[in-house]
Amino acid sequence: MPEKKNDLIRIDGVSHTFTTDTGTLPVLEKLTLSVAENGFTAIVGPSGCGKSTVTRLVAGLLKPDAGSVWLQGQKVTSPRDIVGMAFQNPVLLEWRSILKNVMLPLEIVPNTLSPADREARARDLLKLVGLSGFEHKRPSELSGGMRQRASLCRALVHRPEVLILDEPFGALDAFTREDLWQTMHRLREEEPFTGVLITHDLREAIFLADEVIVLSGRPATVQYRQTLTQSGPRSLDQLYTPEATETLNILREQIKLARRDEEARS
Repeated sequence: MPEKKNDLIRIDGVSHTFTTDTGTLPVLEKLTLSVAENGFTAIVGPSGCGKSTVTRLVAGLLKPDAGSVWLQGQKVTSPRDIVGMAFQNPVLLEWRSILKNVMLPLEIVPNTLSPADREARARDLLKLVGLSGFEHKRPSELSGGMRQRASLCRALVHRPEVLILDEPFGALDAFTREDLWQTMHRLREEEPFTGVLITHDLREAIFLADEVIVLSGRPATVQYRQTLTQSGPRSLDQLYTPEATETLNILREQIKLARRDEEARS
């Protein structure tokens, strides 16, 4: 079924099972959710419930066993160049400079940019995330947070409609992680996209997203949705308001329920 009006992403009744050495492992069961154009949805849930599987289905890297995934009204059957992805491990190529790493998608995704325009585009993004002056450094010469900033630039350099973030800040220290949350807001203002964030950090989810979806235990379906009403520039201070505290408590309780139900089924 194609998306409803204004839905850029729609997952419709998707089920998926992996085959392992010990048998089959059902991870998703009749999962249905959507993300509005220019929306930002965070997906949370118990460990191993299939959150990353959702991102790979949206990106066209996996095909569902049942159900369908739609992007811009078209059924996803293979990888699409309108999708950019960033992961916990930045996976930057050590033999390329940071600038050349960021430019890599422009060598792969069809575009009409000249070599000079490609470089200018990459430099603009690096400036936006505070990496001006580091263009010719190698990845090993940068801190973890700086490498992740470069990874975000690489994911956005070809101006994708959809940005998928699979725990990109999970391996960073708390200070660096919070700094990158604010960087993400700047990127959204300057480089509009429809976002899907996979995270274990509930504070991260409510700071970055417009909506938080809690998946049930495996095989996962949507257990709970929380719409976030905050708008405009966000400050870390907002994480300590009574409203934020209440939202965090609700989400924590929902994940506890998901774990409890999964344990009862196993």
